[in-house]
Amino acid sequence: MPTLETGRLILRPLTFDDFDDLAALHAEESFWKYPFGRGWTPDETQAFLERMAARYEHEAFAVSAVVVRDDGRLAGWAGLSEPTFLPEILPAIEVGWRLGEQFRGHGFATEAGGAWVEYGFAEGGLDEIVSIYQPENGASGAVMRKLGFSFERATVHPVLGVELHVLRVRRSEWATTSSE
Repeated sequence: MPTLETGRLILRPLTFDDFDDLAALHAEESFWKYPFGRGWTPDETQAFLERMAARYEHEAFAVSAVVVRDDGRLAGWAGLSEPTFLPEILPAIEVGWRLGEQFRGHGFATEAGGAWVEYGFAEGGLDEIVSIYQPENGASGAVMRKLGFSFERATVHPVLGVELHVLRVRRSEWATTSSE
């Protein structure tokens, strides 16, 4: 997995050394409000880190740590991944992000998401990228639209039964949006 750097962030693979900071973020109810409505346990965070380690070994894309460059704090994670939970849109690669409460409202999601979209098109060979959110999570939807994503469809999470909106951006659209 690559390490990407933006003006304010370092986007690098998660490691087991991130466990304590990540477990604290994952425990925040708001971190997982969409779609679970609750914080995660340390065991769930450990399993998440194990899944990411396996993905780094065997898959082309997986989410990475979002680290604030100025102070080295772990703000959350972001990146590209296959949205296997939503088979109706496959094959697809999704850009997504989750940030701790104190890191929201500073443009970090837009900065990290934009860096991963750019990487997906420039280095990953992707022709299009999706992003998925619950309509109640207006902040994520706003970030997606700011990044040039357009609404494609409404659907329902096949396991959790919550409404989802799927947005998409194509490489040609991104080239136009990102150069403006």
